[in-house]
Amino acid sequence: MGKVLKLSRKPDFDELKLSMKICFLGLIVVGIFGFIIQLVASLILGAGG
Repeated sequence: MGKVLKLSRKPDFDELKLSMKICFLGLIVVGIFGFIIQLVASLILGAGG
């Protein structure tokens, strides 16, 4: 554990920006996927539920 902490470093701004873009892209993809599932389920079950 000590070696891992010793070898780790603070990411620079470009790496941080890339990580944030990847995380937000993943959130958007999961949100769209959930929306599509909900839309298909409401069409199958009808608007009244």
